[in-house]
Amino acid sequence: MGTHDVAIIGAGVTGAALARELSRYRLSVLLLEKEAEPAFGVSKSNSGIIHAGTQNPPGSLKARLCVEGNRLIAGPLSAELGLDFIRCGQLIAVFDLSDLPRLERIKSEGGAMGVEGLEIVDRAWLDANEPNLGPGVKAALLCPTAGMISPYRFVYALVENAQANGVILRASSPVTAIARGTDGTFTVKAGGSEYRARFVVNAAGLYADDIARMAGLPPYPIKPRKGEEYLLDRKREHIANRIIFPLPSGKSKGILIIKTSDGNPMIGPTAHETDDPGDLSTTDEGLAEVLAGARRMMPSISRSDIIAYFAGLRPASGDDFVIRHEDALPGFFSAAGIQSPGLTAAPAIALHLKGLMAERGLELEPRDDFRPHREKPVHLFQVSPERTRELIAGDPGYGDIVCRCEMVSAREVRDAIKRGARTLDGVKFRTRAQAGRCHGGFCTTRIMKIMREELGLAAAEITKRGPGSEIIKDERK
Repeated sequence: MGTHDVAIIGAGVTGAALARELSRYRLSVLLLEKEAEPAFGVSKSNSGIIHAGTQNPPGSLKARLCVEGNRLIAGPLSAELGLDFIRCGQLIAVFDLSDLPRLERIKSEGGAMGVEGLEIVDRAWLDANEPNLGPGVKAALLCPTAGMISPYRFVYALVENAQANGVILRASSPVTAIARGTDGTFTVKAGGSEYRARFVVNAAGLYADDIARMAGLPPYPIKPRKGEEYLLDRKREHIANRIIFPLPSGKSKGILIIKTSDGNPMIGPTAHETDDPGDLSTTDEGLAEVLAGARRMMPSISRSDIIAYFAGLRPASGDDFVIRHEDALPGFFSAAGIQSPGLTAAPAIALHLKGLMAERGLELEPRDDFRPHREKPVHLFQVSPERTRELIAGDPGYGDIVCRCEMVSAREVRDAIKRGARTLDGVKFRTRAQAGRCHGGFCTTRIMKIMREELGLAAAEITKRGPGSEIIKDERK
């Protein structure tokens, strides 16, 4: 059993960003994930907002790393990894002009943190630029550097590029034990195997407290916070030109109207604490809360616009991220409590962690053969009809439409499998097949057939999201 330089526990956006950053150097890096695929934990239910950096406590890690992460995603990462990043901007809306001093304070604090282009706009500007806003919205803070991204495709891009540069991914490998030997090397038991590593990073999201406990550390005070969100039909794609926030409360950023990189708007999320890190249920109460909040800003939104309900959990742990070296356990690093704006901050979190690790002796010798670029996958829903015809002429598989709701071809499904999809959700998150109004009623059997051909699986071995979610029950068992 060889010894890795670094073992990262958790292949969400934080772990994936760190793995990709460390792959620049002559290091042996192991990325462990308990789920069947990366991004199946907290990251899969993320809203996909790349925050400007205006709504975080001044002087906090969240504030600094959010602004830096926004800059990295908008710049080098999107260019290198072919990310679906769209800089659409955001508005923070007020319903009473007496709240303008609060907007001014947010603007001042954001400007001090380096957020560019902040401007308070009046109702006349909103009428010209966001005509669907209701009359209750009186003014707003414009944050032009905010944007949107596909959160799961962001994770997949990071992981794919990290693997291309030598990172070893072990999915379906829940960590069950961690021990530090007398020589300072860690032994990590995961998925029935044992691994050795000089440094360990806990990026386990909702389960970071369990990992800390296994390592003999006091658990972090993680309290899962559930957010219910509702996806609207693609026909409402142009309901807003920007991401619309209300003035935030002390508890959350409020109910939003969210543009997405795939076209379908979303509304939500709620923010309610739960004791169950696996509680992904949606409720009538949550739906009512989200609809009321969204319609206050945009009355034309209707319940009939909703095509999908889902919930995500945020690993809340106080007011700031928990990113540190654990001095009580030399060589062990924490990246816990990574809630909003964790998606935005992830590339900057990776740089911050890298610096902490270098201070503790991780040697960072750059690789001469590092490959920063990753070929962007083709998505027919993102290309012009002319380009689609060119693709079909080169490969008829692009003309074999598997998912009619989202215009996904057989070639795209096969490419997703070649890039690492092993489940139906893995295909969906990479391609959007099954994500339309029919929820896979038309395309699921076709996708299963392609998975059988590409992976050599029996029909009863195909799952939605990993063991225990089999689509077909094998009665012989």
